[in-house]
Amino acid sequence: MSEVTAMRADPRQWSGLALLALPTVLLGLDVTVLYLVLPSMSEALEPSATQTLWIMDAYGFLIAGFLITMGTLGDRIGRRRLLLIGMTAFAVVSVFAAFAPSAELLIAARALLGIAGATLMPSTLSLISNMFPDVRRRAVAIGVWATMFALGMAAGPVVGGALVDAFWWGAAFLLAVPITIIVLTGAKALLPEYADPQAGRLDLFSVALSLAAILPGMYAIKHAAAHGVDASTAVLLAVSAIAGVVFVRRQRRLAAPLLDVTLFTNRTFSAALTVLLIGLVGVGGTMYLVTQYLQLVEGLTPFAAGFWMGPPALAMFAAAIGAPLIARRIRPGVVMGITLTLSVIGYLLLATAGAGDALIVVTGFALVYLGLGAIAALGTDMVVGAAPASKSGSAAAMSETVQELGIAVGVALLGSLTTALYTTRMTPPDDIPPEIAEPFTGSLSGALSVADQVPAEVVQTAQETFTTGVNIASAVAGAAIVVATVLCLVALRHIRPLGHDQHVETNPR
Repeated sequence: MSEVTAMRADPRQWSGLALLALPTVLLGLDVTVLYLVLPSMSEALEPSATQTLWIMDAYGFLIAGFLITMGTLGDRIGRRRLLLIGMTAFAVVSVFAAFAPSAELLIAARALLGIAGATLMPSTLSLISNMFPDVRRRAVAIGVWATMFALGMAAGPVVGGALVDAFWWGAAFLLAVPITIIVLTGAKALLPEYADPQAGRLDLFSVALSLAAILPGMYAIKHAAAHGVDASTAVLLAVSAIAGVVFVRRQRRLAAPLLDVTLFTNRTFSAALTVLLIGLVGVGGTMYLVTQYLQLVEGLTPFAAGFWMGPPALAMFAAAIGAPLIARRIRPGVVMGITLTLSVIGYLLLATAGAGDALIVVTGFALVYLGLGAIAALGTDMVVGAAPASKSGSAAAMSETVQELGIAVGVALLGSLTTALYTTRMTPPDDIPPEIAEPFTGSLSGALSVADQVPAEVVQTAQETFTTGVNIASAVAGAAIVVATVLCLVALRHIRPLGHDQHVETNPR
């Protein structure tokens, strides 16, 4: 078969990819759609501060906790079947969330959405691996997949705001219903089924250990970000570490492990996962700070801030689609290294921007997102491609777990660093009453809540202090991305351009 014939687009393959893009966009939307829904929802359900945090966090916690389990489950029962089960569950629970009469029931719904969402991410990615055996087309397809998730996240605040304005807060959850109907209708015709006949039974004790390894660690990160490092943080991290060690030892002994830990002996697999982790730490924390900067320093509404995030989303789209095409002629590690170098420039712009420099901030973040697009497409393709076909669901789950962890760590570390710098440097004038000084020194949002009771120059000082925190956090993130850049150029240099004898070089031990 000629190269032209091998590369010719199969309409059924690309139509199947378009179908898989729908649950991917839905997952991205669900991550950020509550940003604008929260005020209206809080007015209706009157949750406590703790309940509000759990409404926001339960979804991400449970997705991260169950990704490994669901990725392996798809290898066992069939990836298309798991996708359809997950989509159906996601739609049903979304309806329940939309009409939840209390904060407690909404928290439960968000947790169930996380479990259902954990079936969708590895299912869609592993199905792409089955549908596109050609490495070049697979890389482009994974680039599309990564871009759809990012575009969903970018569109979440805008879509949420529009739905709240037109209907009510619960309407944001109902987007899952029409998407599910479309996926269920087209799946049998457009998506192949794949299950590993040698997968063996699911080890429930390993499932429990994986949850014990991931969930306490995720909660410890969130807890440290909100309350600082204390005894609770240490205990949670210890539990997570112990469970992780026991989990790995058990997987080595099992004939049919939940996670094949021998995958980590593959240099490509481990290095690509590390790059993804570092990259998502930087992006996760920076995205959190940039959205706050646009609203709290520049005074944009959440809806307007969402539109300002459009150029970065387009930059990621261009990189996620373009990087696999360029990687047909240039080694993927070099492509990732070059785009991450551009990200470093973006972090430098963020590290030098001041109050009133919205254009510089958005330009810098667009360069950050450019690097993310390349590593999300090529790095994910390396992780999935390094695993045998029977383990692609498990490999896809590891890729997603690392990215979820990276975002959580990034928000916690860079957010905490910015907050610490603000609280230590922000000193209000002596003539401000204590009841005003306390929120003023606690956070910029607190300062703005009492802005009408203090001089305008004091508010400006608070905004400049917060911006300084963003500068320093961006510099720290940029330094980490330098490490990821070097890792791409050194540890991934052995991978040849896509489609060039990959069987020789993609599996070094």
